[in-house]
Amino acid sequence: MIPKHRSPTHPGEMLLKEFLEPLGITQLELSRHLGWPYARLNEIVNGRRGISADSALAISDALGTGPEFWLKLQYDWNLWNSRKQHKKIPLLKKAASSEQAAGI
Repeated sequence: MIPKHRSPTHPGEMLLKEFLEPLGITQLELSRHLGWPYARLNEIVNGRRGISADSALAISDALGTGPEFWLKLQYDWNLWNSRKQHKKIPLLKKAASSEQAAGI
C-alpha cells in the first residue's frame, strides 16, 4: 500500500538501512560482489537511480530476497512521485456503440 502523506521508502534507502548497515557490508563490497561499478550502486542507495528488473534480480540473488520485493518498492516510489506531478485528465466520454458507429 502506498502511503498518502509521506513518500514511500526508496529501494536504495531500504537496501542501505535494512540490509547493508545491519550486515556490516559496504556499498563497495556489494558493488564488487555484484560485478557492478560502484557508481551504479551508490546512485541507487542515494535515490538518484531506480531499481530495474535486472538490478532487482541481482540484488535479490546476493541478499536472498525476492526480486518482487525490490520492484514493488520501486513501483510504489515511481507512482507516488508521478502522482505529485500528474495533471488530472477528464474522464473520456463513452464511445458510441459499434452499431451506431456502423450506421445500423
